[in-house]
Amino acid sequence: MSHVLRLIGRRLAAFPVMVLGVTFLVFFVMSFSPADPARLALGESASAEALQAYRDAHGLDEPLLVRYVSFLGGMLHGDLGTTSGNTPVTQVVLKAFPITLQLTFIGLFLAVTIALVLGVLAAVYRDRWVDHTIRVLSIAALATPSFWLAILLIQWLGTIPGGWGVFPALILQWVPFRADPATYLNNITLPAVALAVPVAGSLTRVIRTAMVEELDKDYVRTAIGGGIPRGQVIARNVLRNALITPITVLGLRVGYLMGGAVIIEIIFNIQAMGQLILDGVTRNDVYLVQGVTLTVAIAFIVVNIVVDLLYVLVNPRIRSI
Repeated sequence: MSHVLRLIGRRLAAFPVMVLGVTFLVFFVMSFSPADPARLALGESASAEALQAYRDAHGLDEPLLVRYVSFLGGMLHGDLGTTSGNTPVTQVVLKAFPITLQLTFIGLFLAVTIALVLGVLAAVYRDRWVDHTIRVLSIAALATPSFWLAILLIQWLGTIPGGWGVFPALILQWVPFRADPATYLNNITLPAVALAVPVAGSLTRVIRTAMVEELDKDYVRTAIGGGIPRGQVIARNVLRNALITPITVLGLRVGYLMGGAVIIEIIFNIQAMGQLILDGVTRNDVYLVQGVTLTVAIAFIVVNIVVDLLYVLVNPRIRSI
């Protein structure tokens, strides 16, 4: 137990350092934006005196490090600034971010489910027609960009002329699951599938390789030779030991899914983080882009720390590190 606690302590101790680095990087990059926050907040018709008064009140003329420290203080109190429409960025992000998270993790669930089934089947029936078919499918899925697949899904299955008309091509209003489960699932199916397919192709190949390596080890042959059913050995021992490498890849793929979700949201008109970034870039809204970018980056850090801690559950040997 002490080894587990030390491992958790090291991961948690690294968290504030990584967050600090991300916040400084994002703040430093956004400081080069040519957009004037004072002009965005007060409008084009604002006088020079009003603009200067706004800059003085918000410390916009202070040195970079002073502004960064002030920004950190505000962030610790939940203040990420205000949008060009004078709406708190925190309020806008808190409304949009849960939708992006739902899309990301539903896509992740689909990708992991598909990859586990296909990867295990390919390893168990390696070098047979099942394995060859799954290899071709996984390579095709891996080479398919999620945004292109999203457009194809809209053309094939969306409610447009020539489509099957089963799923909405554009989501005009987001409906929470608790309000209407059927509409929610109907809205999120195509975006989630578009996100999941490329990741499923990548994970399938990783799981297949890890399973093949594990199946070739001596303990597997010994257990099967001792009379233990092959399926039981695979389910209880081989699969668990083979999941170490896929979990490593999975942590990186969550970041890919979250970034891909931003693009998919724009394609399907989902009012979430992708639309916020698009609106922020279109309006030169520095605080909005900065707040959205920071939120996604910090979420990616949190997810990777959680994935690191999953090693303890999957592989007891790591507990002694």
